[in-house]
Amino acid sequence: MCKDLEKAFESRRSQYVEARFAAYYRVSTELAAYKNVDMERAKSDLEEHQLVCVSAAQVRQSGLRAAQACLDSTLRRHAGDT
Repeated sequence: MCKDLEKAFESRRSQYVEARFAAYYRVSTELAAYKNVDMERAKSDLEEHQLVCVSAAQVRQSGLRAAQACLDSTLRRHAGDT
């Protein structure tokens, strides 16, 4: 279950980043907003599971921080492109 939730979060995060920086984003932010909501839901599902999953306790401490740092870095990099 942990791996499935992690994969879902990573997939939604990738979709959000792709939508956020696509050419059409400059015209309409609606799709990126939907992708952001999907990503946040997947992140919340993963975090909730990790609170009750013993094997996920170590992953929670390092994995989510790394994923968030990656997203922040990507957003900063692309922000300079606009």
